[in-house]
Amino acid sequence: MIIKRTLLACALFVSATTVAATTHTKTVTTAPIIKGSNYLSPYCGCCKEWVAHMKDNGFELENVYQENLTPTKIKLGVLPEYASCHTAQIEGYTFEGHVPAADIKRFLASKPTRMKGLAVGGMPMGSPGMEYGDKKDSYNVIAFDDKGRTMVWAKHN
Repeated sequence: MIIKRTLLACALFVSATTVAATTHTKTVTTAPIIKGSNYLSPYCGCCKEWVAHMKDNGFELENVYQENLTPTKIKLGVLPEYASCHTAQIEGYTFEGHVPAADIKRFLASKPTRMKGLAVGGMPMGSPGMEYGDKKDSYNVIAFDDKGRTMVWAKHN
């Protein structure tokens, strides 16, 4: 009799957990993909690494390969002192160089009206796409406007 009750209790427990598991649906929300274009040299490997960093963080960038990026940088308002190896255009803003995806997301969320974009001049070691072991340079992410005025948007150590 005890064995029958134990088996019945186990059967009821299994049935109840099976019903609970099949009736409970988990809602998975995913952030929308942020699309844009990235202008880069066909010969630069770190640019491709930066694009991979962006993809890992919810961006989908179309790569536009150009032999000479200077006209694109001038057209998009990138000052020479903030130039780097690639230039992205996302939601109407310009992002120059190895800007971290988190800084771009924060910038896009704030939708600044005066600022034209963000830049990381040069190619600082440790920035996205420029990882090399544990070596890291300190660098600033600079916000810029169409008149050449700038401000520090973020600092990275």
